[in-house]
Amino acid sequence: MAQDHVLGDFSADRRLLMLMAMAVVVGAAGAGAAWVLLRLIDLATNLFYFGRVSATPAHIGDSPWGPFMPLVPVVGCLIIGLMARYGSEKIRGHGIPEAMEAILVGRSRIQPKVALLKPLSSAISIGSGGPFGAEGPIIMTGGAIGSLFAQFFHLTDAERKTLLVAGAAAGMSATFGTPVAAMLLAVELLLFEWKPRSFIPVAIAAAVAAACRPALLGAGPLFPLADSAPLPAAGLALCALLGVLAGLGSGVLTSLVYGFEDLFGRLPLHWMWWPMIGGAVIGLGGLVDPRALGVGYDNIAGLLHGEIPPASALLLVAVKAVIWAVALGSGTSGGVLAPLLMMGGALGVLFAGAVPVGSTGEWALVGMAAMMGGTMRAPLTAMIFALELSHDVGALLPLAIACALSHGTTVLLLKRSILTEKVARRGHHIVREYVVEPFETMRVAQVMAQPVDTLPAGMPLAEALAFFSGADQATDGPKAKHRSYPVVDADGQVLGMASRTDALRWATEETTNEGWTLGDQCAGGSVAVAYDDELVGRVADRMAATDHGRLPVLSRDGNRLVGLVARRDLLAVRTVSRHQEQRREALLRLSGRQAR
Repeated sequence: MAQDHVLGDFSADRRLLMLMAMAVVVGAAGAGAAWVLLRLIDLATNLFYFGRVSATPAHIGDSPWGPFMPLVPVVGCLIIGLMARYGSEKIRGHGIPEAMEAILVGRSRIQPKVALLKPLSSAISIGSGGPFGAEGPIIMTGGAIGSLFAQFFHLTDAERKTLLVAGAAAGMSATFGTPVAAMLLAVELLLFEWKPRSFIPVAIAAAVAAACRPALLGAGPLFPLADSAPLPAAGLALCALLGVLAGLGSGVLTSLVYGFEDLFGRLPLHWMWWPMIGGAVIGLGGLVDPRALGVGYDNIAGLLHGEIPPASALLLVAVKAVIWAVALGSGTSGGVLAPLLMMGGALGVLFAGAVPVGSTGEWALVGMAAMMGGTMRAPLTAMIFALELSHDVGALLPLAIACALSHGTTVLLLKRSILTEKVARRGHHIVREYVVEPFETMRVAQVMAQPVDTLPAGMPLAEALAFFSGADQATDGPKAKHRSYPVVDADGQVLGMASRTDALRWATEETTNEGWTLGDQCAGGSVAVAYDDELVGRVADRMAATDHGRLPVLSRDGNRLVGLVARRDLLAVRTVSRHQEQRREALLRLSGRQAR
């Protein structure tokens, strides 16, 4: 009990050191997985569009297939449908919702075949022209590596979750060279907690992956930009406007994806064939604008450097949005981040043509981050992600304003994000708001009942039986008002608890000595108690472990009885917390009336 009394800001223990060491290995493995996935995408692109075995980067527009190019995505998506049907259905989708589901309801366990099939299916999808990014698949793949590593060492569920997320963050960090954004993504989307026991290993894994990146994928930012000049006050107000527009666009994109998913669900075909239909739409979109196919990092760079005029950007974003939404709705495999960057960048280019301040590249960067932050509901991740991609420190304030407003717009418009909607459709509810649990802040003294009615240890059992059954007897003696009472000796020390249930048992036990007292009956038994300065959450755990409905509350000064806490008192904790918020709001309203 003395150990429980020593409270601190955090709950980490020495096992954190073990997780930190394991995170180094997981981070390096995640970086390796990112390299493998990107090479697989290049290999698939060469196979599908050039008929050669090569892992060198290739541009889809240079393919010699000519009029047969629209058939390539159909073939690729058919392969994915077969892999999902006969391999694992978990490879469908864009990766992050699957990782969230594994954490929330799968005890952070990912099967080995998913770790193999997910990057392979994503490489086929993107390599055959799918309008996706590599970040979702690498997050799922890196997470699978961390999960398998934790399972090998028989770690706890919480530790397994930590390494799963560490692997996911490592994959993202290595792919984009954005370690800080990867850490924030873990906090905003995957960890579902804010604790050193999980954040520190995740940070280490992301840092290790970033350190490995120069040797594997090259050094420097992915889309380097010169520092933007500070915007005037009017320019910052325009950042807020762009954020709102990006938030509205995020809502449209999310609705498009799940609208098409609902349409596919009505088809009289097995879901295995849906990706092939999505592939046909991808092929047709490629005829309209070939730039919409594949990851499109070159298009993102072109938007940021002002090389794509507004009319061309409008065509690009329209085609990309349609084929991306249809393909995702069909259940094929691929990520959402790179497409969001491209569509947000195109929105920024269009916005730049209508405002008198700022450069086209700066507005494109702000649009990218705002679209990502609003659609994924991860504004901090989006803001830092854009900063690390470009190293444009001058854009930090515009990024912060736009991401915050985009996030606020989508939160007010949509109950779910593009990530959580998929998890919700599988029957799971996710709360994305992090708050300090009232059970971890309130003390027992704030909820206990006092003063406490007690029974003396010297009370004979026969009298105790009459006391508890007095409601059914015509006696003039005291009758029980509660279900149970603390039994105290002459010095006020608690010896145990006596209840109606105990009295019924005593009445039927033939071995009970008729001359016994309550003190005799309680002698030798263990007493579960609570202390007035304990956190309510600790007492709730003790009640659950000991199956007690009521506990006597003692003071640490002399173990004096000062109160009684019951399960209903614990249930009232949330009510007390909510009442405190409502009471504060009422006082503010009263203060406002007095000021007028």
